[in-house]
Amino acid sequence: MNLKYLSKNTDASPLVIFRILFGLMMFFSIIRFWSYGWIEKLYIEPTFFFSYYGFEWVKPFGNFTYLIFIICAISSLFITIGYKYRIAIIVFFLSFTYIELMDKTTYLNHYYFVSTLSFLLIFLPANAHFSLDAYFRKKEYLHIPKWNIDSIKLLLGIVYVYAGLAKLNSDWLFRAQPLKIWLPSKYDLPLIGETFMQQEWFHYLMSWGGAVYDLTIPFLLIYKRTRIVAFLLVLFFHIFTKVLFSIGMFPYIMIVSSLIFFDAGFHRKIIAFIQRFLGITPLSKEIVNHYEYSPFSKKILKSILIPFFIIQLLLPWRYLLYPGELFWTEEGYRFSWRVMLIEKAGNTNFKIVDEKTKKYFYVDNTDFLTAFQEKQMGFQPDFILEYAHYLGDHFSSQGHQNVQVFVDSYVTLNGRLSEPFIDPQVDLYQQKESFRHKKWILPFNSTIKIKGI
Repeated sequence: MNLKYLSKNTDASPLVIFRILFGLMMFFSIIRFWSYGWIEKLYIEPTFFFSYYGFEWVKPFGNFTYLIFIICAISSLFITIGYKYRIAIIVFFLSFTYIELMDKTTYLNHYYFVSTLSFLLIFLPANAHFSLDAYFRKKEYLHIPKWNIDSIKLLLGIVYVYAGLAKLNSDWLFRAQPLKIWLPSKYDLPLIGETFMQQEWFHYLMSWGGAVYDLTIPFLLIYKRTRIVAFLLVLFFHIFTKVLFSIGMFPYIMIVSSLIFFDAGFHRKIIAFIQRFLGITPLSKEIVNHYEYSPFSKKILKSILIPFFIIQLLLPWRYLLYPGELFWTEEGYRFSWRVMLIEKAGNTNFKIVDEKTKKYFYVDNTDFLTAFQEKQMGFQPDFILEYAHYLGDHFSSQGHQNVQVFVDSYVTLNGRLSEPFIDPQVDLYQQKESFRHKKWILPFNSTIKIKGI
C-alpha cells in the first residue's frame, strides 16, 4: 500500500456527518422493525429457525430477544451523539449481526451491508470531531487520514458495481425478468400505474437502466463535475424503487450513505446548521489538527482491513467454484450484492419413510413453519436440507424407527414453467451441510447466461 497515500489527511467533517446519519438511520430502523410487530412475528412466534452454516448456535432468546434490539437501539443512539463511540459501534455491530444471524429466512442484502459497514466503522475515528467524546476529552481533531473516508467510498463502490455486474445476465437484460413479473402488479400507482407499468418497453427500460445506474453511479459521485447530477439520480432511483417495492429502509440508507462523496465544505455546513438548530456551543477547548493512529494500531488495521476488502472483492465470485446454474442452485448467491434478480417460488413436500417397512406419510409444513418460512424454504436448497434434518430428528424423537426423509419439490424461476428441483430418490436425512456442491439438486433445464458476477 502506498505510504504517501496513507500519510494524507483530510477534513473529518464527512465522517462525522456519516456517523450521525448512520446512527439515526439505524435507530429508526430498529424502532420501525419493533413497531410493525416483526420481532414477535419473526423471532418469538416460530418454533424453528433456519441457521447459517457454522452459526447454528445463534438463536433467539424468547422474550429476551427484545433485549438484543434494545441494546442495538441504544448503541445506535450512542453512535449518533459520539458517546463512548468505540464501544458503541462494537456493540452495535455484534448485536445487529446477531439479529441478522438468528434466522436465515430474514436475509436481506442491506442487512449484510449494515453489518459490513458497521464493522468497518469500528476502525475509523468517527468521534474525532463534533461528538460527546470530543467534549469530555476536551480535545477534537479537525483532520483524519484520507483513507478513512475513502474506505467507506470503496465499500459503497463495491456494493453498487457488483450489483450492476450481477445484472449483466440474459434474464435481466434480454427477458426483463423478474421486472416483467413484478411491475404489472403496480397498476394502481397514480399516473404511472396503467400508463407505464403494463408496457413491455418500460420493463426493459427499467432493467437496462438499473444495470447502467449501478455500474456508473459510484464513479459519477466521485467526480465533482457530475456529483450533483449523480446525487439527483440517487434520489430518484431509490425513491422510485421504494415506491415500487417493499424494501424497507434500504433506499434511505443508500441515499444517506452517498453523501460521503460530497466535499468537506458541504458537511461543515451541515454541522454548523445542527449547532445553530440545537443551540450547541463549541464542544471542546483544545483543537488538534491531525488524528494519528499509533504504530501498533496501524499494524492491526493493515492486518484486518486489507483482508476485509480482499474478502469483499472475492466473495461474490465464489459461485464459479460450483457447477450448475447459480440462480437455480443459489450456491454462492448470498453475500454477493445480487439485488432483486430472481422471482422464485417452490412447492416442496416432505415424505417420512420407515426404511425397513417402507411405510410413509407426508408432513404438513404448517405444523412446524410459519407461512414466510415455508415460502423461503420451498426454493432454497440449504433451507430444504436443514428442515429435512429437523424433521428427521423430530420424528425420531417421537419414536419413529429407521427414519428417512425424501422430498417432492418443484420450483419456478423468473416466469418459467415449474421444474423438479430436488432428487426424490435421495434421503436428505443422510446428507450433510457443507460448502460442497449439493449433487441432489436436479439440473436446470434452461440457460441463463451470466456475463458479470
